[in-house]
Amino acid sequence: MKLIKILLTLILITGLNFSASGQSYKGETAVAGGPPGTIFIAFAAQASKAGVDIEVNAGKTLTKSMLSAGKGDISFYSGVPNLYVLMKNKKAMYSKIEEAPNYAENLRSILGFKAGVFHVLTKENSGIVDWKDIKGKKVFLGPPSGAASVGSKGIMKGVTGFDHDKDYEGVILPWGEGLNAFRDNKVDVMVRPCDVGCALVQQFGLNSNFRLLSIPESALDAPALKKQSSSPGRGITTFDGSVYKGQLTKGTIRALGFNQFIGTTSMVDEDVVYNVTKAFWENLDDIHKTAVFLKEVTKDTAFTSINLPLHKGAYRYYKEQGFNVPQNIIPTD
Repeated sequence: MKLIKILLTLILITGLNFSASGQSYKGETAVAGGPPGTIFIAFAAQASKAGVDIEVNAGKTLTKSMLSAGKGDISFYSGVPNLYVLMKNKKAMYSKIEEAPNYAENLRSILGFKAGVFHVLTKENSGIVDWKDIKGKKVFLGPPSGAASVGSKGIMKGVTGFDHDKDYEGVILPWGEGLNAFRDNKVDVMVRPCDVGCALVQQFGLNSNFRLLSIPESALDAPALKKQSSSPGRGITTFDGSVYKGQLTKGTIRALGFNQFIGTTSMVDEDVVYNVTKAFWENLDDIHKTAVFLKEVTKDTAFTSINLPLHKGAYRYYKEQGFNVPQNIIPTD
């Protein structure tokens, strides 16, 4: 298992091809170690068995990756359901991009998955034991132009009523820099989307204690939080706080959960996508060995939160294998 993790990390960092013989395609995913990057690299590893090399470029902001895919600059990407809606309607970070709706029309999906939750964590010595203690503090919200920072602001506003530019200092940095800022005590709170039990969070409980803030039931109907939890691919979920060593909040943690998908574009050949889809599902045991959270990826969860059409190559495979494909994502092209 350790060897597998090391190899996957090296591939993510270097963008290494899996073989020298197959067709080569560009792919982009998020930071190494997070859910999108983990499953994407596992997907790419299985694609290589079908003779399709996906050159993985990790550490990307997915808002930009989906735009690049729509333009045809890359062929495979980690996708976010809500971003597809925003791109299609030319809203938020896509509001000034005239061609955004046209780019969205080029996007296609391959498979969906349950990705994780927004962890809101603070260190034991921060003086923060409750949401109200965040007032006046520095909070890492996520990277610039990313959907995660919007979600983080929504959580803060919904639970506390605090504004990021007034009641606390919202810090926007790339994922790696934000993680280092929290590690070096330059921010007091870190909001980190990650799979439940992820190493990125667990590291803070190895030699000291940290605290996860749980969303109170009283905040669930707050407009700002409701907006986030009802957006495509998101919802309120719970998990046991004891999954993390050194985590101080006892019992159940309530958090904003998120789902994502692996996508491609209508410009990629049908047979290529058919082959990579087939390779993924026929090697599902290998996928499950990559990370604990990927054990939840099954044929019953294949279309989790997908809100855009499947690629016709993927649909061909699912139809042949008898998958129950939702009517709204059956491709028409």
